[in-house]
Parts: sequence; structure tokens; C-alpha cells
Amino acid sequence: MMAAVTATFRRQTLAGEMLLLQLAIVVVVLAAVAAVSLAQSEATFNRVEGRRVAALAEQLAANPLVRSQLTRPLPREALAPLVNSMQTQSGVTSVTVADADGRIVSSTNPTVTGDPLPLGEGAAEGRGWSGSLRLDGSRELVAQVPVLGATQENLGEHLGTVMIGEADPTVWQRLSGASSYLLAYLGIASGLGVAGSWLLARRVKRQTLGLEPREIAGLAEHREAMLYGIAEGVIALDPQHRLTLANEMGRRLLDLPEDCVGLSLAELGIEGRLRDVLAGDREGTAGRRDEVVVRHGRVLVMNRMTVAKDGRPLGSVTTLRDRTELARLEREIGSFRSSTELLRAQAHEFANQLHTISGLIQIGEQDEVVRYIRALNQRRQSLDVSLSRRVRDTAVAALLMAKASLAAERRVSLRISDDTALDRLTPQDAADVATVVGNLVDNAVDAAAHDGERWVEVELRQDASSVEIVVRDSGPGVAPELAREVFSHGFTTKAAQEGERGIGLALTRLVCERHGGEISVTNTQDGAMFTARMTVSHLTDAVAEGAPR
Repeated sequence: MMAAVTATFRRQTLAGEMLLLQLAIVVVVLAAVAAVSLAQSEATFNRVEGRRVAALAEQLAANPLVRSQLTRPLPREALAPLVNSMQTQSGVTSVTVADADGRIVSSTNPTVTGDPLPLGEGAAEGRGWSGSLRLDGSRELVAQVPVLGATQENLGEHLGTVMIGEADPTVWQRLSGASSYLLAYLGIASGLGVAGSWLLARRVKRQTLGLEPREIAGLAEHREAMLYGIAEGVIALDPQHRLTLANEMGRRLLDLPEDCVGLSLAELGIEGRLRDVLAGDREGTAGRRDEVVVRHGRVLVMNRMTVAKDGRPLGSVTTLRDRTELARLEREIGSFRSSTELLRAQAHEFANQLHTISGLIQIGEQDEVVRYIRALNQRRQSLDVSLSRRVRDTAVAALLMAKASLAAERRVSLRISDDTALDRLTPQDAADVATVVGNLVDNAVDAAAHDGERWVEVELRQDASSVEIVVRDSGPGVAPELAREVFSHGFTTKAAQEGERGIGLALTRLVCERHGGEISVTNTQDGAMFTARMTVSHLTDAVAEGAPR
């Protein structure tokens, strides 16, 4: 039975719980009203009836018959008709007369005759007193007045005591006597309380979308588990661009404080590209496409979705993924891809050269074969000598050789500036410099391949503590509106022209900032010029001479 009752309570709906709670409140209010009514009724009874029984007791105590009978010895039969007459005329519960010794000599209750009269505190000292006493098992409001002598022989002498009592009404008598409309008031209040409880339960039911408390608690638990258990950051904004939700990963990726919820983007210091993506202020940032944003050395991929209900905008939810590590892996894969492309390009170039030599041999032009081979050798030696003389770091030199072959396949001339001078670098710095050079050269080749005059020029300059990388191309340049934010957007030059997103320049910027440097882009008469500066540690000449080349 107990199990069934418990199961019933567990299955109680939210509306039912609200109704029961409101009914309980109504019952408590009604009990409080009843208690106040009882207290008021008791106070009124004590005040009104207390004055009446006191007046009746004083009237009886001043009666000459009572005084004369109390001065006579027992029996005092003449007091009984007077006592009964007083009770009948006044309607009080009891009338009692006691002598000076406190013995009852006459009473409306004959059984107490001869018993000692219970006296109040004042009456025991010969003064008048009124209060509540328990007589014959019931509580009465009584008034005790002393009977004093009035003749010359006993003037002022205490002859006895008169007590008149009125029985206290029951609780029901008090309630019925409090007000003739009390029951009606209580009934109306109960009806209004029940109706209000039912309406409130319906309203709460609508506001909770018909969900029960256990379902709401389950949704909240699942929400917390989902938001704080996933590896992606989640940022929610209201229509005023204030944060309404930010899980731990989202705060970490954006470097937000713990108390960021409730603050606006401006108060959090979020500006520029990141603000445009979060707020959806820029065209193209409010759709389903992923947006690349660089934030404090991280490459973040963000996806923003607007949230609305019944046509009313509720805000937006943006997910964030840290692509920095993935970008590093992509860079490593890109190096292998570049090597593959280099081998393919060189194989294609060698095949063309062999086909040319084979054709010259077949037509009997042996002298022309020799001159052709000598020209190819001189061109290769010229590039090798130029690179080895100006770029002493083997990793960067090898990269430029590979890029030259790839550029030649796309009919783009890769030139090394006469002002180029780069010493040997530490392996880590050489890898980062190669990353920057490779990304800038790839973007420059993509830009130059769309123009009539196709060339890319690389210039590397080095001082005691830094390296400056300048890459020029013959492409159309970078649009002025993109030149200001191209690196924060994460565009490549190709992406800037075709409208696609990329992270090549974003990676370049990260590498430069990691080395305490910077990167910028300007437009020249010929095309675009990218300038990157990095702080590096180059090997000493002694180490460089002893190192393998």
C-alpha cells in the first residue's frame, strides 16, 4: 500500500503538484483566519462579559439582604432565592456567595455549599478580582467582589465574597459568534483559492512546454553533460549580443573570464573579425559555413546558427573548434604533398627534356643535342649557384628549388632577389622560416598564374637577430578592404579572389607572432608584396662551416 502511494506521488504532474501546493496554502490561510477570529472572539468575550459579570457581582455584593444574611449564623436559607433570581434574570452560568472565612454559604450549584471558595489573587486580599477559573470541570470567566459592612457596627468590615461566573464558549460557538458571514467568507476564499491554483497550474504548464519536473531536471542534466562534456566550445548570445552561455572549452578557446555570462561582447573586449562572426554582423558570417578566426595564437573554426521561436529571434549559438593542431598536421602533410608535387613536376620536366633529346637524335642533330644539354646544365647550375651563394640554409634553399620547379610547371618564373642573404639557422627556426616562405610563395604563384606576366620574386634578408621575408608577385594585388584584415580572416590570396576560405596566411601570421614578429601586405605597381619579419637564432659561422651542407 505504501509503495502504491509513493508511486502515485512520483507520477504526480506539475499541474497537480502546483494545485496541491496552492490548496495547502489556502488551507493554511483559512486556519490562520480562523485562529485570528478565535483570538478576536476571545478578547471580545473577555472584555464584554468581564465587565458584565463584574457589574452583576458588585450589584449583588451591595444588596442589603446579602449583607444582613452574612452577619447572621448559619443556616442562611434566605440567600438561595436571591442567588437563583440573579442567575435567572442575568443568564449567567453561576452565582456564589461565601462568608468571611471563604466558605460557600449559597450557590446556584447546591453541591458546593460548605466548600471553600477558590479565590483569585486580589480577592484573597479583600479586593475585587476578575479572571478565568476552572469550576466543576469547566472554565468560567468570573468576577469576585468583597461584601463590606454598611452599618455603624461593621462599617467597612469584610463580611464575605460574591462570585458570578460565565462559562467560556466552545470553539464552534466562538466561530459562529465571530461573524454571521464568517462561513460565507471562508467558503468564498476557498473557492477563489482553488480556482487560482488551477489557473496557476495551467499557466506554469504552458510556460514549461508541457514538461514535468523530472523531465525538466533530466533536460538540465543532459544539457550540462553535453555542453561540458564535448570537446568543442559553445558560445550563446542573446539578441543584444550578451553572453547567455559559455562552456568551459569555449571560455578557454576565447580566453574569457569565469564570470563572462551576462556580459556583452564589447564589455569582454571582443572586436574585429571575432565579433563579426559571433554577432553575425558581416555578410556571410551568419550562415551555415565554417568561418576561420585567429584568436590569441589559435586557429579557430567557428559555425554560427541563429535561434528563433515562433518567428521571434532568441539569439545565436556558435560552436568553436581549435584547428591549430590540425593546421600543424596539415602543414606537415603539405610538406609531403609538396615533395610529391616536386617529384611529379621534375619527372614531367625530365620526360619533356628526354623527349626533346630523343627527337634530336632521331633526326640526326647530334650537335644540337650537345648544345641543348649544355644549356639545360647551365640553367640548373645557375639556379643552384645563385641559391647556394645567397641562401646558405639548406632547408630553405631546398624548398625554394622545389617551389621553382612547381612554379615553372605553372609557367610562373620564380626569381631570387639579388639582395637575398640568409645564413644557416637552427633546425626549428629553419622549419618555421620554410613554412612562412612556402605559404607566401604558394599564394604568390596562385595570384601570378592568373595574369599575363607571370613571375614571383623572393627576397630574404637577415640581421643579427631577425629574418625579413619579402615575396612579390605580378598578380592583381589584394583588395584594400581585405588588405587590412586578410590575416585575421585567414584568407589565402587565392581565397581572397575566389571567395573561399583558407588558413595559409593565418598559419603564416601565427608562426611570425610565435617568433615575436609580424606580417603585412601592400600593393605595388606590379602586384602584391607580402613582408614577414621573424626573430630567429642562426648558427655561428664556425658551426655552419662544420655542419653538413
